[in-house]
Amino acid sequence: MRRLATLLFTLTFSPALFAEDIRIPVGQQGLPDMPMPARGDSKNLVLDRFGLADEERPAVGQPPISRWDYREFSVYFEGDRVINSVRHHQRIPSPSKETLQP
Repeated sequence: MRRLATLLFTLTFSPALFAEDIRIPVGQQGLPDMPMPARGDSKNLVLDRFGLADEERPAVGQPPISRWDYREFSVYFEGDRVINSVRHHQRIPSPSKETLQP
């Protein structure tokens, strides 16, 4: 019984139980009005509107899914059509210590 009480006491006051809760605002990534390819656009239309990608990843899997990486976003294709466009995380610089002090 004493071992059980010691174990419960140890677990109750364990530092791991007092972890910090960090919240990342996903909706604030990138510019809200940044133009990106729409679902269903063809590769030719994306190429015309946004130019050559910084990196083109080859198709993998069945159905073949490929990815074009631009500076601010990535475009996923199934065959020749866009299935999704995703903004890259944009870090917001922390305010300097001088601006925080009154």
